[in-house]
Amino acid sequence: MEDLEQDVPQEVKLIVTEEMRSYLYDITKWAKFLSIVGFIFAAFIILAALSIPSIISGNPGLAKQFAPLGQGGATIVTVVYLLLGLFYFYPSILLFRLANKGKQGVLFGDQESLDTAILSLKSLFKFWGIITIAVIVGYFLLVFLVGAGLAVR
Repeated sequence: MEDLEQDVPQEVKLIVTEEMRSYLYDITKWAKFLSIVGFIFAAFIILAALSIPSIISGNPGLAKQFAPLGQGGATIVTVVYLLLGLFYFYPSILLFRLANKGKQGVLFGDQESLDTAILSLKSLFKFWGIITIAVIVGYFLLVFLVGAGLAVR
């Protein structure tokens, strides 16, 4: 019976030194900068997406290039650009949360804010990990499809 009590793990207490707090504070500054840049890029991409239909309809040469897609060509490009804008916006939100909550946690010793900041960081890495896996799978599929297409000839 005593062996079971010894196998129960003790609660882990981490010590955050002043040097670590300084590093975390520096991380929040860069996270804030990168999130703002991400918001600006996302806004530009979304503005471009919303202006694409008028650009295509106002330029007959460009409209001719989209002719194989029919009337939906501008819509397809708009949707793709809107998705790209959202693709930039989501990690920027996570970085912004990391910056604000991390700064609050470091400056005021607020454990809950620091927990939320680390949760945002985890979500950010998870997002980029999923995107990386999707891109790698896409590349393998592309190579496979091109190889299969060449083999058919």
